[in-house]
Amino acid sequence: MSEETYQTQDCAVPVSVRFRSAALAAVAVLLAPALAAADQITVFAAASMTNAMAEIEDKFEAETGHELSVSLAGSSALARQIQQGAPADVFISANPGWMDTLEKDGLLAPDTRFDLLENSIVLIAHGSGAAPVAIGPDMDLAALLDGGRLAMALVDSVPAGIYGKASLESLGLWEGVAASVAQADNVRAALALVATGEAPYGIVYATDAVAEDGVTVTGTFPAGSHPPIVYPAAQIAASDSPAAAEFLDYLRGPEARAAFERQGFVVTGG
Repeated sequence: MSEETYQTQDCAVPVSVRFRSAALAAVAVLLAPALAAADQITVFAAASMTNAMAEIEDKFEAETGHELSVSLAGSSALARQIQQGAPADVFISANPGWMDTLEKDGLLAPDTRFDLLENSIVLIAHGSGAAPVAIGPDMDLAALLDGGRLAMALVDSVPAGIYGKASLESLGLWEGVAASVAQADNVRAALALVATGEAPYGIVYATDAVAEDGVTVTGTFPAGSHPPIVYPAAQIAASDSPAAAEFLDYLRGPEARAAFERQGFVVTGG
């Protein structure tokens, strides 16, 4: 039995084709708002979040259709870029101090700041066979280095370096090793110095050590020997991305939490 047709000026079109065309048009109308809502979000995040952010980026983009552009570096460098007008929508710092600075400058969107994560710092050694070390005032770190260098992020500006120096000072160890410190631009660069053997030991976040097979954690610095390692997040006041708030909400959701915990972070936001 042939398909029923309807007449146009030029040709006869099957009714089934007409219905399919109408259905496709309806679907396009329904999808149009979702497609129009897709947005780009620029995220400035601490370098120690590299692995977690890669996982979160993929999942967030797949679930929402938004596009994330993630810039990873030392928190100090990122904060200075924001001060200079860099087009960031969201900032996640490894140090409350840099977030405080931006807040005092009026660069954060009101009521968007919250504490997202906590971390710890550890002593790492090159390779897989290093013996555990009891970290405390009695540790002879200089002897442990044996003429080698102690890799750290910049001790006066990058959070991982600030925390590490504070801990060494608190334990009375800083003066004995200060001349042996090899400072790197960020914590991942310090990690790389140890992983490649350019420095026998280093101080990094526990989450960084998890991400590198070429190092061994030999000890964890006492939590009381340095300020709490807290990662605040906030939207930048100059952001014109409607989806920035949506991404901040996603960071507090179950999928982001799982990604952070897989990398060794303690999730406090939620």
